[in-house]
Amino acid sequence: MAICALSRLVVVVGVGVGGFMGGFVGGGADPVRFAWEASPALAQETDSVPAGLITIERPWARASAGTATVAGVFMTLHNGGAKDRLIRAASPAAGLVEIHQTRMEDGVMRMRPVEALDLAPGTDTVLRPGGLHVMLIDLKAPLVEGERVRVDLTFEHAGPVTIEAIVRPVGAQDAGAAPKGQ
Repeated sequence: MAICALSRLVVVVGVGVGGFMGGFVGGGADPVRFAWEASPALAQETDSVPAGLITIERPWARASAGTATVAGVFMTLHNGGAKDRLIRAASPAAGLVEIHQTRMEDGVMRMRPVEALDLAPGTDTVLRPGGLHVMLIDLKAPLVEGERVRVDLTFEHAGPVTIEAIVRPVGAQDAGAAPKGQ
């Protein structure tokens, strides 16, 4: 099946066997489902997820600027079930990966690592520039616009999931449109 005009990658954690487009990866008790949303009808189907699921929507990263050795990864985490926490992030693209929060302190924007990211039931947690994000530190190679970067996320209850974030231009503020042919 060919899908054009893609707009959002959804990763569903904790889904049983079978499912949308047969797009399961991973294994064990918590397989992961990937689905590209291409139309309102498809969006409605994949946004109506049973309770107990976490969806990871539109993961993206900023291209690294010049000789920079750090880059941010952003996404929306929707918790459609019980309380959970993002407790770890890793990537083969970086020597160290941390979950970060940026906030204003004494008139200065400061970025600090956080131990975990609480995901309340029925809420969206948005990771975006200038706020919560996954920080890739000590990049092994520059992140290049249009490529993808692998990020492994671990949730306290939902378990591990691997995503690929599309690399957007330096200075991008959102995920933008999905690339043509994807």
